[in-house]
Amino acid sequence: MNPEIPDRVYYRIREVCTLTGLKPHILRYWEQEFKDIKPIKSSKGQRLYRKKDLSTIFTVKKLLYERKFTIDGARKYLSHQRRLVDEIRDGLAELLDILGAGDRA
Repeated sequence: MNPEIPDRVYYRIREVCTLTGLKPHILRYWEQEFKDIKPIKSSKGQRLYRKKDLSTIFTVKKLLYERKFTIDGARKYLSHQRRLVDEIRDGLAELLDILGAGDRA
């Protein structure tokens, strides 16, 4: 279970470490391994994570530490999930187009 995440736009690496229980070097390594974890850099070079990054970090942590996936296995799993979401989004867009066409008839 994930801890309650404060509602902000950006989170510094220290906050992310506190929330996730991970060390900074692990987060930096995961940034290289998982393309969905991409914090922006502040003008001072500090990493600033978004909620989307935190969600991915919690998912990766669960896959690696609880479900015992390898890094490669977790990467493939996330890629598969992303494809499923894309297919669902495309299907919903198609349905909206069909429903919208009914309004014009």
